[in-house]
Amino acid sequence: MAVWRRWVLPILLVIVFGAIAAALVKMAFFPDTATASADPGGQIAEPVVPVVRQSVIDELTLEGTIARDEAVTVRSEIDGTVSEVKVAAGQTVTAGQVLMTIKQSYPVKTIDVLAPEAGEVTAVAVVKGQATSIGGEIATLSPARYHVQSTIEPVQLYRLLNAPTEGEVTIQGGPAPFACTGLSVQVSEDGTTSITCAVPADQTVFAGLRTELSIQVATVDDALVVPVTAVRGGAGTGLVWVDAGTGDPLEEREVGLGVSDGTVVEVVSGLTEGEQVRQFVPGLAAPNEPVCYDDGMGGQFCEDPGWSW
Repeated sequence: MAVWRRWVLPILLVIVFGAIAAALVKMAFFPDTATASADPGGQIAEPVVPVVRQSVIDELTLEGTIARDEAVTVRSEIDGTVSEVKVAAGQTVTAGQVLMTIKQSYPVKTIDVLAPEAGEVTAVAVVKGQATSIGGEIATLSPARYHVQSTIEPVQLYRLLNAPTEGEVTIQGGPAPFACTGLSVQVSEDGTTSITCAVPADQTVFAGLRTELSIQVATVDDALVVPVTAVRGGAGTGLVWVDAGTGDPLEEREVGLGVSDGTVVEVVSGLTEGEQVRQFVPGLAAPNEPVCYDDGMGGQFCEDPGWSW
């Protein structure tokens, strides 16, 4: 027994642990190379979608604010001397209210300068006894008129080419949605593009209120449509890639485009119902969806999005 414990058992342990260590080294540094390899000739599966019919409502919704209309300049209509000033800066006036009186020397006459509309006097440019001349500025008036102003990306102006002249304004916590008229495009000196429309006079609003302006540009029923991701272009014409289903390379085709709701776009020419088109234009991968290709062994391998082909 002493020989077993002293010599045999230690030698057996050394042999067992040596075999385990050798197996681990082989697995780590000398793997079996006789595994099947994927066929490098696997093809990328390009997702396609059919051309279908559905209704399209092109409605543009923009965030904006309520703003007061630009100040009105009140000018003198005669040469004369200011004999009386009846208002001060910050005073609210009504349409037709007398702002000041001017006396003309020859022929001698006195005229009252009236407020052209209701609003707030923001500045009085003359004082009693001061001479005035025709066309000279004598006061400024901030009118009691308001408008909605919403900033828009310049490219969105293509969607407004045939837009109506009014939109619907919603003020959170304010009155019921109401129509604003006179939609127009304005470009500031810094290049910012905005859409403005007039608030009706019977609506009670305040400068600075946040708004949502909805403009229903167009509605088309039973239109041929494809996803906007399938089209390169978008303003009147574009390119799509048509899959004939024969295994041949996809055909690049020019199409005429109509109304879009931001998800699908109307095709007015170049495609027929049921044709298959590539879902994403070349260079654009499917957002938030895996991209799959053939693995060469009858299956598919999918990768996370974030790369483009």
